[in-house]
Amino acid sequence: QLQLVESGGGLVQPGGSLRLSCAASTLTLDPYAIGWFRQAPGKEREEISCISSSGHLMKYADSVKGRFTISRDDAKNTVYLQMTSVSVADTGVYHCAASFAPGFPPDRHEYDFWGRGTQVTVSA
Repeated sequence: QLQLVESGGGLVQPGGSLRLSCAASTLTLDPYAIGWFRQAPGKEREEISCISSSGHLMKYADSVKGRFTISRDDAKNTVYLQMTSVSVADTGVYHCAASFAPGFPPDRHEYDFWGRGTQVTVSA
């Protein structure tokens, strides 16, 4: 069973930056595509970015394109989400999830393992 643990959330001012981490505490992340999802208060969970198992393919939601960067370091068994130029609209709980699906990007239902999330609050 793959276990994912998110970290790096916190309070950040509008326009600031934050880096989230998604670490695997069991098994290796190598074979998995990893997605980052955001759940804002009162809204459905939204997929904001994903990266292929090779690290060569990335996808971003329009809402974060040009501001967020996803990357992975398989030697550290960790996937990162670098957030820049954040706004209040980026507030939410950020979850990472892993998919073993052969295609990219994975469909939402193809994510098999989920972390519990880390809270990001953007406020002045």
